[in-house]
Amino acid sequence: MAKTRFIFTFLLFLLPITSPSSTDSFVFFGCTQQKYLPDSPYESNINSLLTSLVNSATYSSYNNYTIMGSSPQDVVYGLFQCRGDLSMPDCATCVAKAVSQLGGLCSETCGGALQLQGCYVKYDNATFLGVEDKTVVLKKCGPSIGYDTAAMSIRDAVFSGLLRTGAPYRAGGSGEVQGLAQCVGDLSVEECQDCLTEAITRLKGDCGTAVYGDMFLAKCYARYSTGGAHSFTKNHSDKSVNEGEKTFAIIIGLLAGVALVIIFLMFLRKVFGGNGK
Repeated sequence: MAKTRFIFTFLLFLLPITSPSSTDSFVFFGCTQQKYLPDSPYESNINSLLTSLVNSATYSSYNNYTIMGSSPQDVVYGLFQCRGDLSMPDCATCVAKAVSQLGGLCSETCGGALQLQGCYVKYDNATFLGVEDKTVVLKKCGPSIGYDTAAMSIRDAVFSGLLRTGAPYRAGGSGEVQGLAQCVGDLSVEECQDCLTEAITRLKGDCGTAVYGDMFLAKCYARYSTGGAHSFTKNHSDKSVNEGEKTFAIIIGLLAGVALVIIFLMFLRKVFGGNGK
């Protein structure tokens, strides 16, 4: 199993969180220790990668990219993924928010990862695409409700239902117990099942009789909630859909503007750089 190179920092109570169900609320982030030089080819490749991720999120809920460089050390790998129940506008909004935050959180580091409630973004100079990784990134358990045989049986039945579903995104529930699980899209069906089995096994063992629990591994996660104690899905109201569509249109416009600025800056660098020789 591949070892994660990230130092994950948990700031659940230090960063503003609008509400537990908000798709752009913070869950965790991590940065590699290795840094790159400012204005280096690697920095340029990271910027190209992140722009590609934001652009791709306007029409897809998952994608990965490899940006090649003139030398092996300039290659950067990256991906994004949205929660399976998000609409395209909500996905695009979430990824744009994640990318904008990640630049500040992991400034000048060769790798970074950020999980929001609705999406996940990661980049690194070491390949991780298609590699299963069951390293525990975040574990969070709610207060214990005591050993309620009926509640625990329902929870375990929900977990079993999630494991029987072969899709990368899985959601289900029974009564007041809700469950959610998802794999990163670069895993095979078998790797996804293996990862989620590990996540759910750890969740049951580590959180025991907790009213809710979250178990995030490097390539998958599993979550549960009883009695609405821990909401992790989006309330799709007409207002939220309309706002998402407006934001979607704004993002498209911003992408076009960013592309023009990048082209203009490259032109200026070429002109003034050439004159300086």
